[in-house]
Order: sequence, then C-alpha cells, then structure tokens
Amino acid sequence: MILIVDDDIAVRTSMSLLLKDAGYEVDTADNAIQALQLLKTGRPELVILDLNFSIDTSGKEGMDLLAKIRVFNTQVPIILITGWASIELAVQGMKLGANDFINKPWNNDYVLQSVQTLLQLGGKRPLSRNRKELDKKYNFKQIIGEDLNLLTILETIGRVAPTNASILITGESGTGKELIAEAIHENSTRAAKPFVKVNLGGISSSLFESEMFGHVRGAFTDARFDRVGRFEMANKGTIFLDEIGDLEASSQVKLLRVLQDRTYEVLGSSRTKTVDTRVVCATNKNLNDMVNAGLFREDLLYRINLITIHLPALRERPNDIPLLVNFFMGNLKEIYNRPDLTISTPAMRWLQQLSLPGNIRQLKNLVERTVLISNTNELGIDDFQAQLNIAPLKNTPSKLPGVGTMTLDEMEAEMVKQAMSFHKNRITKAAASLGITRNALYRRLEKYQIPFNETED
Repeated sequence: MILIVDDDIAVRTSMSLLLKDAGYEVDTADNAIQALQLLKTGRPELVILDLNFSIDTSGKEGMDLLAKIRVFNTQVPIILITGWASIELAVQGMKLGANDFINKPWNNDYVLQSVQTLLQLGGKRPLSRNRKELDKKYNFKQIIGEDLNLLTILETIGRVAPTNASILITGESGTGKELIAEAIHENSTRAAKPFVKVNLGGISSSLFESEMFGHVRGAFTDARFDRVGRFEMANKGTIFLDEIGDLEASSQVKLLRVLQDRTYEVLGSSRTKTVDTRVVCATNKNLNDMVNAGLFREDLLYRINLITIHLPALRERPNDIPLLVNFFMGNLKEIYNRPDLTISTPAMRWLQQLSLPGNIRQLKNLVERTVLISNTNELGIDDFQAQLNIAPLKNTPSKLPGVGTMTLDEMEAEMVKQAMSFHKNRITKAAASLGITRNALYRRLEKYQIPFNETED
C-alpha cells in the first residue's frame, strides 16, 4: 500500500488515480496525525509526502512529519513533493532520510518510475552469491571477476537495471565504471535503444549547451548547420555522463534543469523539447566533499544518486587478477595470432601483489605491452617487470606507436579494424576479443565510420 499525505484534495485525488491505474493500492491522509496513525496500522510500503500539507508554506510541518516517520520507521521509502521554490528544502529532506523528491507540476511517468524503483529496491530478494547464477539471469559477460564485493554490485545492477533510477557510479580511475554503465543499459528495457557516452570533463561551459542540447543553424557565429544534442541522441535510451565531478558550476545548473523536469531548449530556439532517457553518471571524485567545498551543487547530487554503486579498487580484489589476466591473454592470442602464449605461475602471483593504482586499465595495458614486446611464449616475472612503469625502450623494435604519432581515438579505431579483420567481420567474436559488448562494437564501427559486411558468428 502507498500512503499519500497532502492537505490538497486535488493532489490526493490525481495522485491516487495515477497510482491505482498502475495497479497500486493507495491510502491518503490530509494531516500529520492521520498519517502517523495509518503508518502504525496500515504499514504502507511507500509514503508520498507533500512538504507543505497545511496553510503554512514554510515546509516546517512536512519536515517535522518526515522526522517523526523516520523515528517510527527507518526503512519505508519516502518521496517528497515540492515546487521549484522549495528545492533547497527538499534537499534538507533528503538529509533527513527521504529517498527522492518530485517537482510540481509532476511528470506522471517520472512519479511511476520513482515508485517502481523504490519499491523494487525495498523488496527482500535473496542475493545470488554465485557468479554462474548471476550470469544465468543477467548479461554480464564483459565484466570479469568473482570477488564477493563485485558479485554484490552485479546483483544490485541486475535489480535496478530494469527501472529508470538515476545511478551514480564511483570509484578510482580504471576500475571499470564505463563497463558497469554499459551493463546497466544492456540489462534494461532500453537495451535496444542508444547508449550515449559523454565525457563531461572535456566540455567547456561555453560549449555545454550546444553539445548536450544541440543548436540550430545561425545560433552563433560558427553554427552553419543544425546539430543534434547528446540528450536527443539518447532519447528512449541511456545517457552516460562520465567525469561528472569535472562539470563547471554554470553547466551544473543547466544539467539540473533537464534532470528535474526532463525538458530542454535547443540553443538558438525557443521551442521546449522533452526527453525520455535513463541517466547514469560516474566520477572518481568525492562529490560529498565537493558539495561541502561549494564546488558541486547539492541538489544536483541528490538528483543523480538515487542509487550509488562504488567500485572497489583492483588491489581490494586480488583473486580476480588471474581471471582478468587470462581474459586479456585469450583476446591477445587471437588478435596477435600467438596461440601458444602462457604465463608462469610465479608471474601470476607477482601480478597479484602489485598495487596497480591504475586498476584494471593499468593491468590490461601492462599485459598487452608485455605480449607485444616479449619474444617468448611463456611470460615470466622479468617480462612483466621490464614493462612496468618504464619509458619506451631505446633501440628496441616495438609494435606500439610512438608518443604523439597517434591519438587515442586513432589507436582505438585501429584496434577495431584489426579485430574485425582477424575475425572476418564476425561481430560477436570481434567484440569479445576487444573486451566490449556487441552493441559497444557497433557504436565504435559507426563512430569511426569503419565499413564492414557482417558475417554470421
């Protein structure tokens, strides 16, 4: 049962009809005393609470009731209803234990999404502590590991992926945040729609609106053509906002608006557009510390972190290192046509003891560099040690391009071309050898405009 607390009969009626039409049982209260009584007797699964449910518009009564509910019941999900003028009050409510807040006038789809997400997360389901069980239920084939903390993360992803909850992925650089974001998309109901990645750290405030919302011809001096923004590209799909901790203050305000009411305006046009996209963000920074330092908007943080997933550093799951190394080696054997490649047991143990501050990305680069440089089929400690944190070897032939000769995009495009050529345009095999999903490979083929005739896997 869902409890709606509001003194306005029109709000209670319209919200009740919306939820009942969606199949939920609903009860209502128009004052704090009645609400607390229903909490004791009816045991609602979720509470929708208006911050101003009396003549007093300060929100004090709503905040007081929120605090009383949390004393009585620490687990029941609570959604606050608020107006733009009281967003700051809603943020205070989140600190007191509310789970989400909805703006007036509300969007029906967003209300239902939030309710569905919170109820699903609140449901008690047995955790699948076995990787095989998880792989039977979900598509996690590009995520390597069997560490207990990782399995817990994958279980959480599996549960929240079908919802439209905003998700914040945190963790050190190289821990696989983009892979997790792709897994969320691949296991969602939006899997057949676009997955659009945006590196916010690389977008200046002057270009933010054009990049994210698009522009029309003539919007500014160099706007010779209409441009589609990233949010429009991601409509009906998922938008992955990477490095959100690097977003400048003026751009944070613009991003907050589209996340709040799902509307935006194309630069140079007064026409408002609506967007339906799942938002997944990632950062290697501590956003709470940034909020305290005045560098990140608190209301934006609460809008993007309905669910927070923290990825452990690779040094915290050393038993997964052999699995990752073997996965990388298997791909490299095919790409570089070296089927006899192996790694010695002492070398594997040595790799498990490395601190690897660059995490999975550093490990992958170390393995690939060692394979490229080494002339032996069994890789030992000396082979890896020679390639760890060193400058390029002088007078040593290498298949790696020199610094400054290729950009990262050019290197990625070349790797995609090699994998497609080696696997004769078999998408599944080429994607697996690159350590990405089929959809991710399709996106890169389109991005780099690489022609191909797909053959059956």
